[in-house]
Amino acid sequence: MIAETGAQITLDSLPTVLGDSLQLGQLFQNLLSNAVKFRRSDQPLRIQVRYRCLSAGDLPSRVKPIRQATSYHQIEVADNGIGFNEQYSERIFQVFQRLHGKTQYAGTGIGLAICEKVVANHGGAITASSHAGQGATFSVYLPV
Repeated sequence: MIAETGAQITLDSLPTVLGDSLQLGQLFQNLLSNAVKFRRSDQPLRIQVRYRCLSAGDLPSRVKPIRQATSYHQIEVADNGIGFNEQYSERIFQVFQRLHGKTQYAGTGIGLAICEKVVANHGGAITASSHAGQGATFSVYLPV
């Protein structure tokens, strides 16, 4: 899908994360495929995967990781797609919660719920931020 859409992906240097490689692969596959699926038709798709290491004290106040650690990997997947209304930023991680109709966008409504489960299995947290029409950013926090 990335090749078909001509998506431009930029990647920061990413860390090695200890965990289940199949689950972590599914996590990032879901985030990237959502970015492709919910692209805008009027401009080329741009996806950025950014990384930084944060101390526990520097975590945003709304981030509540499952496991306490002194530092966390923060990996963001940001796109310039259709985005969503910020008021739904928590709801989108619930099973079968769709913000768009099945006829408009294919899918089961479980992809982001799987992402949240994978992150929880690894002791972390995931958040989403967006504004309709301005893309979305998904932030994954995993203990170092």
